[in-house]
Amino acid sequence: MSKIFTISYRFLLIIGLFFASQTAFAQHEEGEKHTQEEEKFDPAHLILHHVLDSHEWHFLSIGETHITLPLPVILYTEKGLDVFMSSELHHGIKGHGKKDGKTIHTTSIKRGDVEYVLQDEKFHVKGGGMLYDFSITKNVAALFLSVTVLFLVFFAVARGYKKNAGKAPSGIQSFFEPIIVFIRDDIAKENIGHKHERFLPYLLTVFFFIWFNNLLGLLPGGANLTGNIAVTLCLAIFTFLITNLSGNKGYWGHIFAPPGVPLPLMPLIVVIEIIGIFTKPFALTVRLFANITAGHIIILSLLSLIFIFKSIAVGVVSSAFAIALTFLELLVALLQAYIFTLLSAMYIGSAVADHHHEETHEADHKH
Repeated sequence: MSKIFTISYRFLLIIGLFFASQTAFAQHEEGEKHTQEEEKFDPAHLILHHVLDSHEWHFLSIGETHITLPLPVILYTEKGLDVFMSSELHHGIKGHGKKDGKTIHTTSIKRGDVEYVLQDEKFHVKGGGMLYDFSITKNVAALFLSVTVLFLVFFAVARGYKKNAGKAPSGIQSFFEPIIVFIRDDIAKENIGHKHERFLPYLLTVFFFIWFNNLLGLLPGGANLTGNIAVTLCLAIFTFLITNLSGNKGYWGHIFAPPGVPLPLMPLIVVIEIIGIFTKPFALTVRLFANITAGHIIILSLLSLIFIFKSIAVGVVSSAFAIALTFLELLVALLQAYIFTLLSAMYIGSAVADHHHEETHEADHKH
């Protein structure tokens, strides 16, 4: 156990030092003139650069050298489809300005008859015009990577079940089997009942997808995929659709004709029930997005204190807190996957439950 703790501590210390080195070099801005005045450290730019999406995957900065992975930019305009690598943006015209007290970074690049303007990682056609962006951004690339990892892991688990049929699990199968059984027995079966097998594949998928991406986001150079509200919204929409498309008569009856409600209050209760249908996916979206993003922001904020105060004492304390919070984020990564899966199972269970049995039981109890 002590060996595991030591290895984990050293690994997280490396992560902390990595982010610290990233912070030290993150303030290099091309096209800016700072001949006599010292460039001010901007922690907001550093944090947003890590938290938000990007058209290139930045891994490491060493002095003036930036190790990045260029990603495909796929744009569709009135002139047709235009595909190029994000590395071409480095040859564009850089600019920056202020709007409402916020620094806005822009890059202009001309390709053929169209000039594109990249402003805060969003493309526009200069002068206006139609534009659809289908680019493979950092979050999209991270999505492909995590899905590949999930396929590799669970194909290996499936092979283990075929190979060890009727035998005790071994290897990677022995690690994941208790987790799968827990989700089946304590989440799916407990909240959905005898119909749980129909929804178990979705619950397993959403649990491991969130957990794996939470962990990958903590790695040096990792993408903040589950801290992207578009990703969490899509997951919540899947739960919303499965819940409401699977809803039986009892579920919809409790929404549009709640039993035991006085007639004068019926319209108000029905409106509240309908609003509740949409607040559930909203809560799933915001809870996952806010918790993961907040963890990244707090850790980077602590590391930014080192370069704001430029003090060894502050650096030691900030690094210690950052490492401790990284340990906490490992727990949060698992906890948020569990909460999202549990709430999804509860929502689905309320939609497919045999309400008439419950009503009969309540009536018998009153009698």
